[in-house]
Amino acid sequence: MRKIPTLFQRDPEDRKRVLPTANPECRWVLAGEGVATRKYDGTCVLLDEDGTWWARREVRPGRTRPPGYRPVMTDENTGKTVGWEPIAQSSYAVCHVEAVARSASWRPGTYELIGPKINGNPERTAGHELVAHADADRFDVPRDLDGLREWIVAHPQYEGIVWHHPDGRRAKIKYRDFA
Repeated sequence: MRKIPTLFQRDPEDRKRVLPTANPECRWVLAGEGVATRKYDGTCVLLDEDGTWWARREVRPGRTRPPGYRPVMTDENTGKTVGWEPIAQSSYAVCHVEAVARSASWRPGTYELIGPKINGNPERTAGHELVAHADADRFDVPRDLDGLREWIVAHPQYEGIVWHHPDGRRAKIKYRDFA
């Protein structure tokens, strides 16, 4: 798992906003490559090939990593390390147990854990659920800044869009990037 880069460069004066300049890592989106999917507002979890569940965890510089933590990458801008911690020790463990109980057939991959006790429940679900990233809603959206801004502002029920390139690269844009 790698932190997904934002499609447009961030404004250095206000990191919450984007500039009309493409992030060099993400120009493939503007070239028409990749598939756009819905970005769910929850927390990322992983079911690995061994059947073990993991929770995404960011560790700030100078902080102690939790037991069993598996670092994946460190963001050179923020110094935060992104990785996985065993789900059982995550603050979302109880929510995850509820979500997993909804089905008996889970396949390895990443999921978004959503529900009443996750981020204030912006997805407005009655109970905790796992949404497979591989099964996320697909959209045909504009691929320029103005068109995306218009589309996203017209769809405030979505956290944003994630593009998936066939080679595994991803890019994102969030509703709040245009706030």
